[in-house]
Amino acid sequence: MKSFDLEGYLSSGVEQVIAGIMKATAKNPKESLFLIQYLRDSRKASRIRRAHADNGEHIPPFLIASITTQCNLHCRGCYARANHSCQDGIDLKHPMLRADAWGEIFRQAAELGIAFILLAGGEPFLRLDVLEQAALHKNILFPVFTNGTMLTEDSLALLSRSRNLVPVLSIEGNESTTDLRRGSGVYQMLVRSMKRLNEKGIVFAASVTVTKENLAETLSEDFVAALAEQGCKGIVYVEYVPIDAATKAQALDDVTRADMMNRLNTLREYREDMVLLAFPGDERSSGGCLAAGRGFFHINAFGGAEPCPFSPYSDVNVAAIGLREAMKSPLFVRLRESRNLEAEHIGGCVLFEQEQEVRKMLEESHDNQGTNCR
Repeated sequence: MKSFDLEGYLSSGVEQVIAGIMKATAKNPKESLFLIQYLRDSRKASRIRRAHADNGEHIPPFLIASITTQCNLHCRGCYARANHSCQDGIDLKHPMLRADAWGEIFRQAAELGIAFILLAGGEPFLRLDVLEQAALHKNILFPVFTNGTMLTEDSLALLSRSRNLVPVLSIEGNESTTDLRRGSGVYQMLVRSMKRLNEKGIVFAASVTVTKENLAETLSEDFVAALAEQGCKGIVYVEYVPIDAATKAQALDDVTRADMMNRLNTLREYREDMVLLAFPGDERSSGGCLAAGRGFFHINAFGGAEPCPFSPYSDVNVAAIGLREAMKSPLFVRLRESRNLEAEHIGGCVLFEQEQEVRKMLEESHDNQGTNCR
């Protein structure tokens, strides 16, 4: 039986996303010019990763980086606050990575053939210094997942001159649904932010956390059309990860996940002006979860390399040992070699339900290394 070509699968997926963005932004000359060059850079990055793969070293095509622990909102059901990776106040004993340290990580990523880094938080627009570093790396596309409430004139100016930074605004559905989860008045703030972005010709997308409660609403023709009218060029549908046993009922199961994908495919048939993505998507077609370095991994605000944002456990620090060595994390290796990434699960993260097992692997890794890491 022919072995699964993970490198080809991932590279093809990245190119499909880029092609979709190019189609959605065809009427924006500045964006089109940037994307033509970025497509060349992305293909070059793919060749670099393939060369590493031929030498027995797998490099994932994208990363997720949470550049701050701070956020101005307290959204209901927030996984980041539930796992204490997002908090009020600054921990002076454990300072977050400096902007220049993030700049060095981005440089190493480009060198290794990583051309797509999703920036999150907390609220990433609280770290304009890091976003300015990201803007310097034109051969990397940085979707910036934001709550959309902190777009100042300075941040809008940065986005206007830095086409490789693409704001992705979080929204939960209509006004009542969004405000119920994110706070009173947040929906109208999002509408104002979209208007400002559209007026300045800045390409932006939206992110929706999909639950059983909002699935029908957020994958309806009316909802997607309303966002398109605001100038939105894409929607990322992220499966809800339950933060505790009480919220498990909101997470998608096989039936509702199939419903989501059917609705999404129907929308794609006539919405060629938008990029419509599901995360994590069909894990069966990719041989299991893509976390722990198979397709991506997560870097927390302190530099710790984690399997994914929903599994916040780290045994190595990227800033201390470099990005290439961090990919060889003993925890990552054990997760990839085990069957953990292929397990059945409820909600958008297979590792979230294996917390105790991942913790055990982490403890064994620390025992072997004699180290600890945030």
